[in-house]
Amino acid sequence: MPHSLTLMSPVLTTRKRGFRARPIAAVGLSALLLTSCAAPGGSAGNAAEAPASASPKPSAQEAGARTPRLVYTHDAGIGVLDAATLESVGSVEMSGFSRLNPAGDGRHVFVSTGDAFRLFDAGAWTEPHGDHGHHYTSEPELTALAFPADKAGHVVLHADKTVLFNDGSGKVESFATSALGPAVDDGKLPETDTYVTPEAHHGVAVGLEDGKLLVTLGNDERRSGIAVLSEGKGQDRKEVLRNEECPGVHGEAVAAHEAVAVGCEDGMLIYKDGAITKVPSPDAYGRMGNQAGSEESPVILADYKVDKAAELERPTRISLVNTETATLKLVDIGASYSFRSLGRGPSGEALVLGTDGGLRVIDPISGAITSTIPVVGAWEESLTWQDPRPTLFVQGSTAFVTEPATSTIHAVDLKAGKVKKSAQLEHVPNELTGVAG
Repeated sequence: MPHSLTLMSPVLTTRKRGFRARPIAAVGLSALLLTSCAAPGGSAGNAAEAPASASPKPSAQEAGARTPRLVYTHDAGIGVLDAATLESVGSVEMSGFSRLNPAGDGRHVFVSTGDAFRLFDAGAWTEPHGDHGHHYTSEPELTALAFPADKAGHVVLHADKTVLFNDGSGKVESFATSALGPAVDDGKLPETDTYVTPEAHHGVAVGLEDGKLLVTLGNDERRSGIAVLSEGKGQDRKEVLRNEECPGVHGEAVAAHEAVAVGCEDGMLIYKDGAITKVPSPDAYGRMGNQAGSEESPVILADYKVDKAAELERPTRISLVNTETATLKLVDIGASYSFRSLGRGPSGEALVLGTDGGLRVIDPISGAITSTIPVVGAWEESLTWQDPRPTLFVQGSTAFVTEPATSTIHAVDLKAGKVKKSAQLEHVPNELTGVAG
């Protein structure tokens, strides 16, 4: 989906249930520009320290156990829920449309506001201590730390690397995910490695286990494929592999054994074991632009669209691409779905939320629909992609599904195959993600 966003001036507060709102220091665009913007091949170093106006670190309370939290956007800002109880634990007021991406450390979330990747603290984390850990909670807050961007795009987590892609400049910033928490505790962002693609485009990049970097190829007129770059720093990386047989390249997902897939308008590219393989669609135009992967499965789940001229196609078929056999299976689920309908279960199950309100659980190898769990009422996808729609997010063995029509969120026990808890929300939910705590 497109990611052209506009940064609005944020008006920030945090609010804990049962307590009066506590103002946080607002961070305008000028503060964002004070944070790190490393030169190509450079490192952020300590340049990303929070400005003096940064809000104080919220006071922490020790918790008896890990406390996962959910983070969702709405038209007035960002809300945070306790993932176990679905009770509100805080909110931040913020104007303008924003996108959410986990930062990878189990505590923070990146808020893409168009002109920056802003760091949001969900207020739940675990610190290692010998053979166990100590668990802490605090009020959520939108921190003063941010990576400035010209059209902030995808955030990809893989191999202890968090990679940010800047659509407006082609700048790719990556850092060790494990370094994020300690850096933030010191009031700064982690050191980054920066690579700039030859031309700016709506793209994505993936940091690989061996230090290589996979990036998409394209410009503002067309996107054509992927390149794999050697291990190294910044622009010192050398191209070692390229494939431009992927018109309209979009999205990414990683399957078992580090098989990286990107979607095309006529199939899918798979990078695995040092080679790129094209899995073609059975139709001349068969787009698989949104994907969901699992390290527990060799199969990539993706959407499947065949009408290039449609203002909004509402497909009923999904695609399952086996990265071991380079084969494609199409499955008709009997209802349409949206780009926010795809997810994976704890054992690699393919999950698809249909517009009939049912959550399909699909065997990714056979394509058989093993169960359909009723969750929300019937719904229709809006023509405007930024509009709220039922959204699926999976954390462990629980699938969380929002229902904008009723301002509700549902927790689905995937093992039991039923909704175990629902909660009313103060606002209409839009995007949804979470942290493990």
